[in-house]
Amino acid sequence: MLPTSYAVGMLSLLQILAQYPYPTHSTGLMGISSMYWVLIGVSMLASMAVSGMLKRRFHQYSQEPMPVTGAQVAEMMLRQNGIQDVRVVSVPGHLTDHYDPTSKTVNLSEPVYHEASVAAAAVAAHECGHAVQHQQAYAWLTLRSKLVPVVNVSSQLMGIVLSIGMVLAVMSRGHNTGVLWAGVIMFSVTTLFAFITLPVEFDASRRALAWIDRSGLAATMQHRKAQNALFWAAMTYVVAALGSLAQLLYYVMLLLGNQRRD
Repeated sequence: MLPTSYAVGMLSLLQILAQYPYPTHSTGLMGISSMYWVLIGVSMLASMAVSGMLKRRFHQYSQEPMPVTGAQVAEMMLRQNGIQDVRVVSVPGHLTDHYDPTSKTVNLSEPVYHEASVAAAAVAAHECGHAVQHQQAYAWLTLRSKLVPVVNVSSQLMGIVLSIGMVLAVMSRGHNTGVLWAGVIMFSVTTLFAFITLPVEFDASRRALAWIDRSGLAATMQHRKAQNALFWAAMTYVVAALGSLAQLLYYVMLLLGNQRRD
């Protein structure tokens, strides 16, 4: 989930941008550029479509049996990759699976941890793929880990910075946008993080599927189903990254357009 400060920050930015009369864009609901509503609408529809497909695929493949549970898959993959210092634990929730490099734990949601299905095996192997990346100092994972503190700070301060920027821009009738630009830069950090996440996720899935093949756990048909499940999981990251980039470019163009009219 996105931090609360992110949502507050984006609302603040939207409010200040709505103050500017941009003749190049038609205005729509609430006086806000219709282009913004199109952007938001397309992003939401794409996200809902991908999320819906992901849930359907995981429900479908949860009915496909495997000889071992997700927890056993994780233990086997870690052991066969020579990883002895990573624990496999169960966490509450649905699709809450993740690898924590700080505590060195593969955290599997309760259904994935206990079920013996294609979906559970695919998710467990994927999270262990991150553990293997960590062990081998995979460059993109290392870079993402280094960016986490910066992203956390940006997310926490974004709402405050954009709110201050909004006040300053309104008081100066759009001439003083320096602080607002600082907020946009913070937003760009989160966008960059979203794109750096993509190769990390795709590589973890590649490692997972390769191991499933080598282990002999899955037949050809099961491999394809595991691949399909992981594909739709990866698409959620792709949609989020593209949506973030589209919003960032939109805000930057609006601010640059305002500067050209000054």
